[in-house]
Amino acid sequence: MTSWAGRTAVEIAAAVREERVTPREVVAEHLARIELLDVRVGAFRRLRTADALAEADEVAARPDLAGLPLAGVPVAVKDNLAVRGESTRNGSAASPDTPAGEDHVTVARLRAAGAVVVGLTNVPELCVFGTTDGVHGTARNPWDTTRTAGGSSGGSAAAVAAGMVPLALGNDGMGSLRIPAANCGLIGLKPGHGTVPAGIGHGDWFGMSENGPLATTVEDARLMLAVLAATDAVRTDAVHADALHADAVRAGEPGALSVAVSVRSPLPGVTVSRPYVDTARTAAGALAGAGHRVRRADPPYPVWLGTTSLAHWTAGTAMDAEGLDPRRLTRRTRVHAGVGRRFVDSVRTGVRRQQLRERLAPFFEEHEVLLTPALARRGPAAAQWHKRGWLPNLLVNTNYSPFTPPWNLTGWPAMVVPFGTLPSGLPGAVQLVGRPGSETVLLGLAAQLEELRPWTRTAPLGVVQEGA
Repeated sequence: MTSWAGRTAVEIAAAVREERVTPREVVAEHLARIELLDVRVGAFRRLRTADALAEADEVAARPDLAGLPLAGVPVAVKDNLAVRGESTRNGSAASPDTPAGEDHVTVARLRAAGAVVVGLTNVPELCVFGTTDGVHGTARNPWDTTRTAGGSSGGSAAAVAAGMVPLALGNDGMGSLRIPAANCGLIGLKPGHGTVPAGIGHGDWFGMSENGPLATTVEDARLMLAVLAATDAVRTDAVHADALHADAVRAGEPGALSVAVSVRSPLPGVTVSRPYVDTARTAAGALAGAGHRVRRADPPYPVWLGTTSLAHWTAGTAMDAEGLDPRRLTRRTRVHAGVGRRFVDSVRTGVRRQQLRERLAPFFEEHEVLLTPALARRGPAAAQWHKRGWLPNLLVNTNYSPFTPPWNLTGWPAMVVPFGTLPSGLPGAVQLVGRPGSETVLLGLAAQLEELRPWTRTAPLGVVQEGA
């Protein structure tokens, strides 16, 4: 008997289109895996067992089944995006338990492509922090369940890394896709501004938040991005893959991209642990060996980047907290929103973001891609961070993830790619950043890293040794 849990989205969709398996069989097998494993992982707030099976049958009956790019593929949705008939709790006791009347546009596009929503995944309250825990549950890293999956798309990342679903929808306002992807050994792609519809919270954190895919392979991430962006690049055949790869190299210079490597933290005072530095340098060496023009170069991060990041981060939360009963918010969220109210007016002008783009643009005129460590150190313990004070949360987030915020502020595409294994046994990862509109370039480079250093796609759910 063929097992479909743990297969890629591309494999599942092809089998469903060719009628080698039914959507119900695929979905039922994934639901059974979730029931078995999620008691240890905590990926889901809400599992849609009966509804998902009914939706699978609807997919099977569609007259366009043979042309659906995600035919019968189970997907998970982050619990800050509307799913028709389900409440959107956003990780909070203060949010209304009212079913959504319509799907968010990204969810609608996934369903139109044949995907089946099996559940909504856990997030930290209002998707603020880089650890996923709260009143609705704690999302743990399937590679080491004593550690957080990351945040705020932690539940989505944990679901994919545990093989509960091949794809999950998340979003990224200060690293919320890339942080859990790095923790859990996944592809996590934050598209550039305007590539995929946002519509996240109250104002997309002033335009910094983007919806994007979490996947175990570059091919799956590419396919899901194409569906989310509603492009015609949803074919999964080898010709299309070769065309995308060709786009990722410069004309007349096959395989040659200008890649800058920087292991310096963008935020002053934040140190980067040796395993993450070594991972980035090893990945750079692999790309150099593949023919790319790789050299060490640090972007000219301004000294005010840290304060600007904090202002935007807190101001976005202040907007999302409007209209919610503060007595039902956790203390760390109340403080975060309170700090942010002071910055809302200045952040709304967009002046600092434009200044940052102008400062960094010359660097990306010289270098097509920037490669950095994905994190500064491994994710913290899977603890009840939502019951701790604001300052401890602020410090733990800043100290383990300084590399992600700049690219939300600029609005440029950035993605995390698994690479190697850390001394702790956890997956290693690097971040790739590109110019506006360079998602295809980043995916092509990520595909080369995947070929050069293949990774284990799903976690064995064991507890790793102490380290890194």
